[in-house]
Amino acid sequence: MSCTLLDENDAGPDFPDAPFRHGPFEVQPDGGLEALRPPHLRFAWRGRGCEAWLDGGRVRLSAHAGEVPYTAERPADRPAAIAALAGLPRDLPRGWRMRLLPDHRVRLEADVPMQAPPTAAGLVGTLVGFALRLDPYLDRLESAGVGAGGGAPGTAKT
Repeated sequence: MSCTLLDENDAGPDFPDAPFRHGPFEVQPDGGLEALRPPHLRFAWRGRGCEAWLDGGRVRLSAHAGEVPYTAERPADRPAAIAALAGLPRDLPRGWRMRLLPDHRVRLEADVPMQAPPTAAGLVGTLVGFALRLDPYLDRLESAGVGAGGGAPGTAKT
């Protein structure tokens, strides 16, 4: 890896070897990223799995927000959890959705516009922004008994 120090008169990033491939991207001379295939990124926030897909100038984001308690396991917590889920969609930011999956997992999803051309800094900023905006909704769900869970999809509770 080489590193070049820039002085204050430099116009910005310069990649003399560009374009070059880095993972699912081709890095352009100006630092822009061009997707060679639909990139899919995974990250964690507050112990929850999150995913991001670049899709035509947008970033589709999703987060595992929690799991609704089963009646057989925590019957006292279930009514408050269901009530919290019922009210959550109307309070989500524009473009966000909540989905309750068949296995009782709760997903929060968003579509966010991406700057053109996309850059690594812009992508990381989008991921961090999504994670920070999740916090009040995760707090709200946790206080209503929707736990972070830990079960993998498709596993049976025995």
